[in-house]
Amino acid sequence: MTFGISSMAKHNGEETVIAHGVRVEGEFNSEGNVVIEGDVQGVIRIAGDLKVGEASKIAADVTAANAIVAGEIRGNLSVAGKLELLATSKIIGDVAAETISVLAGAQVNGRITMDGTAGLKSKKKEELEVE
Repeated sequence: MTFGISSMAKHNGEETVIAHGVRVEGEFNSEGNVVIEGDVQGVIRIAGDLKVGEASKIAADVTAANAIVAGEIRGNLSVAGKLELLATSKIIGDVAAETISVLAGAQVNGRITMDGTAGLKSKKKEELEVE
C-alpha cells in the first residue's frame, strides 16, 4: 500500500517495515521511521515517523513524531507533530497530537487532545523511566 510517503520526513534514511502477515508482540522501540503493514501488540515508541497500513491491526499504546494511519489502532496514540487519519483508519483509544487531519470515513472512539503537549507527555514518561 502506498500513501503519503512524500509527506513523511526522512529520518537518516532508516526505515523499519513490519510486513503484512508478520506479528510482533512486546515493546517495540525505533529511532527511525516505521511502516506497519502487519499486526503489533504491546507498546510502540517511535522517534521518527509512523505509517500504518490499511490491513494493520495494532493493539498497543503508540508514540511517534508524525503518523499516517490507514489501519486499526486499539490503544492510545500520541503524536508530537502531525497525525493524518485516512478514510479506512479506526482508532479505539485517546488521541493526542499537535495537528490532526481526518478524512471522511475515519473513526475515532476516544478523546482527542490538540493542546501541543503530546510530545511533552511522552518525553516526561521517558525521563521518568531513566531516573
